[in-house]
Amino acid sequence: MTDTRKILVTCALPYANGSLHLGHLLEHIQTDIWVRFQKSRGNTTYFVCASDAHGTPIMLKAAEMGLKPEDMVSAIQQEHMHDCSQFLVEFDNFHSTHSDENKVLAQHIYTQLDKNNFISRRTIEQLFDPEKEMFLPDRYVKGECPKCGAADQYGDNCEVCGSTYSPVELKNARSIVSNASPVLKESEHYFFELGQFQDMLQGWLKSGTLQEQTSNKLSEWFEEGLQAWDISRDSPYFGFNIPGTTDKYFYVWLDAPIGYMSSFENLCNKENINFDEFWAKDSTAELHHFIGKDIINFHGLFWPAVLEGAGYRKPTGVHAHGFLTVNGTKMSKSKGTFVKAQTYLQHLEPEYLRYYFAAKLTSRVDDLDLNLEDFAQRVNSDLVGKYVNIASRCAGFITKQFDGKLSADLIEPELVTAFTDAAESIAQLYENRDYNKAIREIMALADKANQFIADEAPWVLAKNEETKTRAHQVCSLSLNLFRILTIYLKPVLPALAAKVAEFLNDDLNWANHANLLLDHKIEKFKPLLQRLDMKKIEAMVAASKQNLAQKSPAKTQETPAKPASNEIEPIADEIEFDDFAKLDLRIAKIISAEHVEGADKLLKIQVDLGGVQKQIFAGIKSAYQPEDLQGKLTVVVANLKPRKMRFGLSEGMILAAGPGGKDLWILNPEDGAQPGMRVK
Repeated sequence: MTDTRKILVTCALPYANGSLHLGHLLEHIQTDIWVRFQKSRGNTTYFVCASDAHGTPIMLKAAEMGLKPEDMVSAIQQEHMHDCSQFLVEFDNFHSTHSDENKVLAQHIYTQLDKNNFISRRTIEQLFDPEKEMFLPDRYVKGECPKCGAADQYGDNCEVCGSTYSPVELKNARSIVSNASPVLKESEHYFFELGQFQDMLQGWLKSGTLQEQTSNKLSEWFEEGLQAWDISRDSPYFGFNIPGTTDKYFYVWLDAPIGYMSSFENLCNKENINFDEFWAKDSTAELHHFIGKDIINFHGLFWPAVLEGAGYRKPTGVHAHGFLTVNGTKMSKSKGTFVKAQTYLQHLEPEYLRYYFAAKLTSRVDDLDLNLEDFAQRVNSDLVGKYVNIASRCAGFITKQFDGKLSADLIEPELVTAFTDAAESIAQLYENRDYNKAIREIMALADKANQFIADEAPWVLAKNEETKTRAHQVCSLSLNLFRILTIYLKPVLPALAAKVAEFLNDDLNWANHANLLLDHKIEKFKPLLQRLDMKKIEAMVAASKQNLAQKSPAKTQETPAKPASNEIEPIADEIEFDDFAKLDLRIAKIISAEHVEGADKLLKIQVDLGGVQKQIFAGIKSAYQPEDLQGKLTVVVANLKPRKMRFGLSEGMILAAGPGGKDLWILNPEDGAQPGMRVK
């Protein structure tokens, strides 16, 4: 075992205006497994998180509910903590960014940045709601697209034609907060001069701190030079005042990552831990952030630059993961696959999900698909059919025929060695976050144990007095192998491991994994895990569909609440069949997709229409990453007149459903459809 390490671990802070769903839990569970593994190896490890509590969406949501923002945030914080604990995610501290510690740290860090000449001030023009007397972020303004005239478009891009623009270009613009017509108004804003850290960041990205995929992606930001980041918001705003002002507030992405520090400081104050030992510039401790790929820009550029500029250490590792899909597509409220944590817990055991996530999580930034049928089959095959089966086949013999005591004899030492020697290989896979490979190796050992039991057939040996001793030895060895497997699975299945520890009268310590239980008393075996019934999954999906009646609050920072996906737009005016016949809708295969330089919402997509290729600019960047689209089948308007955009020629339109933003789904045909087929 390596020397003891000191490690501080965080996962992204859930936004405090809505319930946790399975997408949140992917990250929390991934991080918890790594933390539990580190603790099992004897490393001094702290795991902290907090509610991300500031911003316009929270201020408006609280007002809608008739609550003070502080009260709403506190209630949701308690809900998040409860949900995480139910999924066996064990934080050492779960705090809030709306805390005294975070206020002091945020203002201190800002003051240091200002003193070191990394803060600038300049006047900008923004749309202003004269009724609510508030400046409006782009997504809080709607109107008619200045390019195609489509109604009800947000202030930064058109979801019909894909054009990007400034909110001041909208026709007949209105505030979505009050429905008033906004006016232009000047305001002084504060900027963090990120460009001054370009050389440092370019070196840092090559240091191995980030995965190669994210490092390469972030390197694209340097092509035109890093721009200053606006870190201020105008009153009214729920957050912390910028020092020396009464009407300027820190933008949520300034104080949110500082929440990692303040949550740890709160823990330090309670448990007498040395804060500087983990955050000082010369710290030798490790700092690891687990995050989703959608916020890598903040953690890979903005956050390390802020830390550097304020005199603190930078992270040791920033570990990004992909998005969670269900049954191959984005989580869907209409399909019942947008599952809240609480809904899942009403139907299924949390360790089913922990195991399935572990069995599929890699160290890469790939999306993870929760295929519900595969979910049930893998849990039943691996956990029940392979792992628990070892104990259930052997424990009864020990209890009934050998007074609940394991044999003092060791047989098949080569088999034991195969199990114990796997410890370091499995440990390295956990360390590298390649959980899927660790699970694969553990289940391969489980197969060996089951094959040994099948070959020896202790149920036959126990019937004959001459071979009864061998039956005792076989069952005893099998339960020892089961014990070793449990130690390896303990970071993933802590509650199940606790039941096994009680059954075996052992603490299941990784450091003692090779110490066999010989001539050892065990307790009577009780069923450890039930098979996963597909009907329970179906009931969970049905319950999630029923939740559509309850309007879900926005979860994205600085993104306003949109109409729930079940709020159907009015049917358009009737058309003649000949009007419809003019549309040539075709099945298309997406060959490639890439970001468009200078466009916030567009993706450049190449599609194959059965031998004919077209280039399409689609305003779906808020809902999809380019790598998510490659190889997918979709439906396009193939005969749309090409439109020249400033980014290039767009030769068609991809069809999608949803209100927009992240709630957008491209159409996917059923299996069997081929590129070029006409949609009739």
